[in-house]
Amino acid sequence: MPLEGEYEPSSEPWVREQVERYEATGGREADTLLDTGLPVVIFSTRGARSGKVRKQPLMRVEDNGVYAMVGSQGGAPKDPAWVGNLRKHPDQVTVQDGPEPWDGVAREITGEERAEWWERAVAAYPPYAEYQRRTDRVIPVFLVERKD
Repeated sequence: MPLEGEYEPSSEPWVREQVERYEATGGREADTLLDTGLPVVIFSTRGARSGKVRKQPLMRVEDNGVYAMVGSQGGAPKDPAWVGNLRKHPDQVTVQDGPEPWDGVAREITGEERAEWWERAVAAYPPYAEYQRRTDRVIPVFLVERKD
């Protein structure tokens, strides 16, 4: 069941429009990052401060039904807001990769596990490597698995 509560659309018009189109078509449209042709997944999280549902399209990095959420923000010096959402509410995330959303639990990964998933992420979206070079922070990676 998708995350419930008041939804606050992104202040970024392209993000808001992509989420709306993706959801309206069950993922048949707006399923790639802008003009790249590379697939995205819609992740919903609970706002750390507001408690509102927030939605963001992120690159599709998946292995055996487990999804990675990469907090790159283009190599910006700060994490994207959804990173704080997951750190506060790791059990309140919904994944939509196609028509059927599902509830998941997120956990931030480190060490060897992060290195392995980082390779998958860069293979799925090569600009991640450049984003990491642009910033002094370690770009956070979360894994999302289905709730039992």
